Amino acid sequence: MKILVTGATGKLGSLIVEELLKLVPSNHVAVSVRDPEKATHLLERGVDVRYGNFNEYDSLVTAFSGVDRLLMISSDDAINRKKQHLTAIRAAQAANVRFIAYTSAPKADVSTVEPFNDHRITEEAIKQSGITYAILRNNWYIENEVNTFQAILNGAPWVIASSQGKAGWAPRMDYAEAAARVLTGSGHENSIYELTGELLTQEELARLFAEVSKRDVQIKYVEAEEYSHMLSEAGIPDAFVSILVHMQLEIGRGALEIESSDLRNLLGRQVTSLKKAVLEILEEMHEDNHK
Repeated sequence: MKILVTGATGKLGSLIVEELLKLVPSNHVAVSVRDPEKATHLLERGVDVRYGNFNEYDSLVTAFSGVDRLLMISSDDAINRKKQHLTAIRAAQAANVRFIAYTSAPKADVSTVEPFNDHRITEEAIKQSGITYAILRNNWYIENEVNTFQAILNGAPWVIASSQGKAGWAPRMDYAEAAARVLTGSGHENSIYELTGELLTQEELARLFAEVSKRDVQIKYVEAEEYSHMLSEAGIPDAFVSILVHMQLEIGRGALEIESSDLRNLLGRQVTSLKKAVLEILEEMHEDNHK
């Protein structure tokens, strides 16, 4: 069996490859990357490294050739993502891939979060492709808050624009392990998993961070207009400011508040505690700051 991971040198993809290498021989693992030189370390470990670009259909057909199971990690190119995903699905059909797993977004089929529209369209296209699938709807990575953690350590307040909305934070590693288990396991045919960790509000996460870091954390609630102004003052491009404000408003309305045991069930253990995850992030930040 040949398992291929796209975007394998990215933050999530690299972790998934490492998890796969714990579960299957390296010659069963392939990766599709835009720059094969960045995957030399995988080639040296026996991984099949292939060139594949989501903007080049032919390259994907070649990359997916002989692949039994494909993990399509969602593109981070917000402008071209929908087109890229549809191209990859067509390429998977042409290459006779038998199973696709896709890293999607929470409640993608019904969500009113605008950036999640691409995920909804991608999910629909996968279902219509005729290829057996597993949809992995990843909730929020705790690593998304690293910039906030650093700002707090620098003396800034914890700014909250999502009111009392909750998110299902979990470390990226847990999502990676779950994906690897789906790719190597059985019984996941045509399944949709809502993968979520511990549900907390931003204020609850701030309190947890204060406890772990042993620091006082000042919490500042702001409305959308003030949050937009703050982002602009920080140099965020206007196009992204509107997206970020929209995202916070949707989180406030419950866009990420999903009760599900899917992540725990796929892992076969409890999801990593947020206290442990935050502590590990702080240790990594400390090491990086002293290099």
